[in-house]
Amino acid sequence: AAMELKDGTIVTGKNSPLMHAASALVLNAVKRLADIPDRIPLLSPSILESVGALKERIFGSRSVSLDLSEVLICLSINAATNPMAQLALDKLPELQGAEVHITHIPTPGDDSGLRRFGINLTTDPHFATKHLFVG
Repeated sequence: AAMELKDGTIVTGKNSPLMHAASALVLNAVKRLADIPDRIPLLSPSILESVGALKERIFGSRSVSLDLSEVLICLSINAATNPMAQLALDKLPELQGAEVHITHIPTPGDDSGLRRFGINLTTDPHFATKHLFVG
């Protein structure tokens, strides 16, 4: 996933076992806007693991990777104790009107998270997974 910020800077994010590409993209974008170095984590690993365990054990999800809506909730929780997370949270409104391209059709949680910011989204016509039905 890639985003063009208002100053023309291109920021990227990729899928990982912990989060979707859109989630990584938004975190990388707000880190860039807030001048937070890449090496500084915004999200507590214990909170990410806890939410992942909830998805897997309670909700029966095949993937514990967090979508954008879930990551934004984690960011707001972390902001209570992490000043860097609060700084990043304060930069979220600056994403409004940004241009984003994702190489697959986003999940509902990613799509709604991006839409809430007024981000202009384009995608390639490919699903991120072959598991299209919950079951």
